[in-house]
Amino acid sequence: MPKAFLTTVIGSMPKRPWLMRDRIALDGKKDHFGKGPEWVLEGTALSEAQDDAVRVVVSQQEQAGIDIISDGEQRRTNYVTTVVRGLDGFDFESLKEKTMRAGRRKVLAGRCIGEIKHTRPLVVDDVKFLKSVTNRKIKATLPAPMTIVDSINDDFYGDPKSFAFAWAEEINKEARLLEAAGADVIQFDEPVFSRYPDEAADWGIEALDRCVDGLSVTTAVHICYGYPQPGLERPIPDAYPTVVAALEHSKIDQLALEFEGSTLNPEILKLCPTKTVLFGCVFNSDGVMETAEHVADRLLKAAEALSPEQIQAAPDCGLAPMSPAKAFQKLKVMCEGAALARKRAGLE
Repeated sequence: MPKAFLTTVIGSMPKRPWLMRDRIALDGKKDHFGKGPEWVLEGTALSEAQDDAVRVVVSQQEQAGIDIISDGEQRRTNYVTTVVRGLDGFDFESLKEKTMRAGRRKVLAGRCIGEIKHTRPLVVDDVKFLKSVTNRKIKATLPAPMTIVDSINDDFYGDPKSFAFAWAEEINKEARLLEAAGADVIQFDEPVFSRYPDEAADWGIEALDRCVDGLSVTTAVHICYGYPQPGLERPIPDAYPTVVAALEHSKIDQLALEFEGSTLNPEILKLCPTKTVLFGCVFNSDGVMETAEHVADRLLKAAEALSPEQIQAAPDCGLAPMSPAKAFQKLKVMCEGAALARKRAGLE
């Protein structure tokens, strides 16, 4: 029987100031989908500093009590574009304006200018390094098709669906390499499902299924409402019922869903009775700090819809916007809350 209320992360952890200039770049004015923030170092010095940063965030996750960890995306300037730049068919020199996330943001973004081709491993070495510094289960993250379509200008394929399926076909090759390298979970980040639920149900989930074709490893999809950013509204449309119900029929094993910042009702989980849910129970903001009691209450509420073994405690989203100290505190509170939920449910 799987452990009840396992703990995990979504992906990103804060960058240290000795690693990256303009660490967050999430104030609603700066653009991190075009040129993006800059590393402080370069060459071998940068690679060694990134190794050290991974060691730090691994240690913090282990100290907090996280069961399934990530490398904190310490080698990525952006969860989408760092991966995209590794495939053929993209240009990040001649940027073009793009409105994204259903009008929430307008940025200077890269362009797809030719056939997308996966010609070399992208983050396989990251997974191998992570496995070398921890004995815990590990997660690798990749950007998913609809989020690619919404984040990159399409100057080649001509329609969103063709663009999405071309990405899915090629990123599946990377996912297979990550499975072979020893990833325990491969998560596809698809936050835009919350912004375009009808498109997600129409063709987005089909494209997502193509990403996991042929995989035996546990797969997950992450869907949230975006980072909190000063100066930008963060609308919470009623998208989850449509998307969650459709995902119940997908090939994906786990759904990573935001519930804390969105204050959505966990009853939605009744729509996905066969899935494991990474239940967002801490919000990724320095401005609020949940308590273990609050986390336990939310997890036990979710357990009214699914079994405790189907529920994993997780942050709403990546913790990149937070300060390192507050992010570490969030993880500790979350793990304490999961332990309290197990105790209150008589599962320890």
